[in-house]
Amino acid sequence: MDHVDCVVVGAGVVGLAVARALALQGREVLIIESEEAFGTHTSSRNSEVIHAGIYYPQNSLKAKLCVQGKRLLYQYCEDRGIAHKRIGKLIVATEESEIDTVKQYISKASDNGVNDLKWITADEVRDIEPDINSVGAVFSPSTGIIDSHNYMLSLLGDAENSGAMLACNTAFAAATISDDRFVVRTQGEDSFEISSDVLINSAGLKACHVAEHLSGFSTENIPKPYYAKAHYYTLSGKNPFKHLIYPVAHTAFLGVHVTLDIGGQARFGPDLEWVENIDYAFDNSRIKLFYDAIKRYWPNVNLENLNPGYTGIRPKISGPQDPAADFLIQSEATHGVKGLVNLFGIESPGLTSSLAIAEMVKQLILR
Repeated sequence: MDHVDCVVVGAGVVGLAVARALALQGREVLIIESEEAFGTHTSSRNSEVIHAGIYYPQNSLKAKLCVQGKRLLYQYCEDRGIAHKRIGKLIVATEESEIDTVKQYISKASDNGVNDLKWITADEVRDIEPDINSVGAVFSPSTGIIDSHNYMLSLLGDAENSGAMLACNTAFAAATISDDRFVVRTQGEDSFEISSDVLINSAGLKACHVAEHLSGFSTENIPKPYYAKAHYYTLSGKNPFKHLIYPVAHTAFLGVHVTLDIGGQARFGPDLEWVENIDYAFDNSRIKLFYDAIKRYWPNVNLENLNPGYTGIRPKISGPQDPAADFLIQSEATHGVKGLVNLFGIESPGLTSSLAIAEMVKQLILR
């Protein structure tokens, strides 16, 4: 049976970042991916936003890894020439009752070490975004956007240049623990078994499923998975926006925001729909709800200019009635299995945090 130092399950943005970090250490790394290409699920079906680190609870993994990851990601993009823009974000209050809520984001961000947010008046909002209806906003200058595909391509290139291998169309079937090693069995046209010293479960939407098929692993350590589906509409015609626009989120629809891609196209989303299965079908009946939400902060929106874009699904480990869960990164200290790291609930800000998560995983398996 062949042997490698590390098997990484899942070639999403976090799996690729982890594989890169381990390969750069000189480890022999195999990435297995069930799809025919890398990053086909959550990593390519999101807003492509580099988050500042505003909303997450103080001292949470999401807060710490987002802030650290943002710094690492901007530097990585600059070093590698990956398309990105630090275009900034406006969190807008559309009525007086929302002003206190929006202003609280300044102190919330400061608690997380993000000290560059500032309140701007309605007149100042109009100066930089004339089409936006607001009574004021908080401006986050370090929020940005990224070409996520080229970022993932670069991570894979780094990993492969250091000897890592990617096996697509290769699904994780099961693994057993034997003599401090993992024996990983795959399924697909060219299924195989391979042993490794380290197993990184970075399977995103299927991370809980992977853990369930690890022989001898206690089910007590496996959270219940939930799927939160998001729709994105794209805007046809001229894009009037220069920044990301976020309203105050009262419901799944009133939190619908404006993001821009690297090419300058505007899109609206995400909404939130709890689903039982991974299904990317687009439900265009939601368009009127999107329109009503957008009209609150952009009165000139035209229903005819909203076009179905794409959907994505977040790998959540908290349900609709639960408080939002933090990232759950499990190592030997948690579950007692040497060399195993499980990455559960790596939703937003997973893209922003990817390089920081990779550094954390690298340190965890050194202990």
